[in-house]
Amino acid sequence: MSETNRQWTLVQRPEGRVNESCFAWGETPRPTPAEGEFLVRNLCLSFDPTQRGWMTMDTYVPKIPLGEVMRAASVGQVVESRHPGFAEGDLVQGAFGWQDYAVTDGGGLIPARVLPAGTPPDLALSLFGITGLTAYFGVLDIGAPKAGDTFVVSGAAGATGSVAGMIAKAKGCRVIGIAGGSTKCDWLTKEAGFDASIDYKNEDVGKRLSALCPEGIDIYFDNVGGEILDAALARIAQGARIVLCGAISRYEDSDFGPGPSNYFNLILQRARMEGFIVLDYAERFPEAIGELGGWLASGAVQNVVDMAHGLENAPATLQRLFTGANFGKQLLTIAEPR
Repeated sequence: MSETNRQWTLVQRPEGRVNESCFAWGETPRPTPAEGEFLVRNLCLSFDPTQRGWMTMDTYVPKIPLGEVMRAASVGQVVESRHPGFAEGDLVQGAFGWQDYAVTDGGGLIPARVLPAGTPPDLALSLFGITGLTAYFGVLDIGAPKAGDTFVVSGAAGATGSVAGMIAKAKGCRVIGIAGGSTKCDWLTKEAGFDASIDYKNEDVGKRLSALCPEGIDIYFDNVGGEILDAALARIAQGARIVLCGAISRYEDSDFGPGPSNYFNLILQRARMEGFIVLDYAERFPEAIGELGGWLASGAVQNVVDMAHGLENAPATLQRLFTGANFGKQLLTIAEPR
């Protein structure tokens, strides 16, 4: 076990696109746990669009203070413990940040939990992690799908959007995914089971939505905001549900600007638009993981992971989310379990 803890700290808040100048690479001595704490060796880090918000503003959690380790969900292995609930060798999930080692008492933004035996770290951080859980509760609790509904999802080849579409398909919806590029769009229809796809980079999204949804959109699961949200609002059916999950097209804007111009259609169509934070459903995570595991076993849901390697590549891996380079859940592995 190394005596050195490599880590990335946040030293500058981004203005526009996140770049490596926002972070500083450093090495400190490996920390030692006190009574009631345990030492985790990070194995795999999760990368999520919400990290961009954590860097710049107080949201549902306080922004990351400058000089502190970059915040991230991760899976690690307990290498030393003075906590009765965690034993040496346990694989644990929590928010341990961009570093080799972390000392924790098990609390925090994502309370640490021991992974069920046999759960791979990548599965724990993808389908069974925040993105899969977000898709589950967003679709089922906010979207309330019914068989025959027309379900449209943006960011459809991403970690949350792909699972959201597959869950809606499992519930009997007709599913249309909006993604960037022919490769992603082909995967949606040929591999993920979507009924149709729209390539926002090369097609007119509004015209394609009109052609594919002649009777309107019953559920729109929004991951991008901006013009695509506005195009969907213009084409909602009566009683539609708009699930506000994210707005990645706006995260790098210093000024969010005005809201969607077609919001008045919510009144005309007696529709509902609702945002949510998945952490509010924490008590129901075991329920969701059980359902997702069943769908995974049956083939109704796939787990698609885009794996990068090496802690030194953490800043570049985060940037992939905002250029559309990732395909599925973006992770980074930094070590193997012992």
